[in-house]
Amino acid sequence: METTETFDSLVRAEFTPTGTYLNTASNSLLPARTVTALHEAALLRAQGRPLNSLFEDVEACRAAYARLAQVPVERVAAGASVAAHTGVIAASLPPGAEVLTAEGDFTSVLNPFHVRGDLKVREVPVERIAESVRPETDLVAVSAVQSADGRIADLPALREAAREHGARTYVDFSQGAGWLPLDAGEWDFSASVAYKWLLGPNGIAFLVLPEDFGGLTPLLAGWVAGENPWDSCYGPVTELAHSARRFDLTHALLGYAGLRRSFELIEELGVSAIHSHNTALADRYRAGLASLGHEPLPSSGSAIVSVPGLGSRQPELSRAGIEVSDRAGNLRAAFHLYNTEADVDRLLDALSG
Repeated sequence: METTETFDSLVRAEFTPTGTYLNTASNSLLPARTVTALHEAALLRAQGRPLNSLFEDVEACRAAYARLAQVPVERVAAGASVAAHTGVIAASLPPGAEVLTAEGDFTSVLNPFHVRGDLKVREVPVERIAESVRPETDLVAVSAVQSADGRIADLPALREAAREHGARTYVDFSQGAGWLPLDAGEWDFSASVAYKWLLGPNGIAFLVLPEDFGGLTPLLAGWVAGENPWDSCYGPVTELAHSARRFDLTHALLGYAGLRRSFELIEELGVSAIHSHNTALADRYRAGLASLGHEPLPSSGSAIVSVPGLGSRQPELSRAGIEVSDRAGNLRAAFHLYNTEADVDRLLDALSG
């Protein structure tokens, strides 16, 4: 684990926000090393130079996500969005299958099941999702951390309930991967975008599948999904990749060049240290909110803190140089490695004025 001094020095070298940025739950800041890598990758295209190194970046990012998720790299597919990954999972279900979801969860986790039109989609409060699994449930789909307010699903209880009733599980770690320690091997399927807590560019998302692919068909497979991609450019792919790479989507190459450097920074700092840093700031903010007479959600444990009913104050805070979000009427603040106690106190001062 990094010492506090080393943690702070690494962060200071990478981030130079112009204001108080507390909106990682929407988009992260990009580290300086990531910006440099994106520029260098763009120059390859601009100058007509070979792009081989960019394909190497894709595989380096796949391996880094596998380490973060604690799964073999062969189980990780590289795609473009959680919605696309959810769509492949939704397409695998038989007509009439029951999908248990959390009320108000992020659309990318829910909508592909609804648009099927022939599935039984059941919604319950996230606090009740484990107790709501029943023998008829085929799949449970839920975000580990709720986007609207930062509540964390009781994943251990959900895992046990799903095993008890024979239901499969799909967890979206988009609001957790990068600060919340995770073990994707505990779930049938899981996914995450890269542009939030993983500090990467937009347009990249990862999917973790079982070794046998869990009955999924790679409906979106193109040439990169072939066992030998450069031999799979014309006509049908005759041999799909033997690993989860058969579920890859055509890669946003420039983005992976940057994301590779972001992963390097996260690994240098350590998810455990990032978790401690983020949650300590969130706890400081919760205590300050309580002193102002507000009741934040959730009460503890999350790097995201929301205040119901205060979302309308987001524009004035933005004008004051404090970036937060208005989500479902909540004033949502998200604390990440580049935030400080001074950021917390500035937001509290603004809310008290």
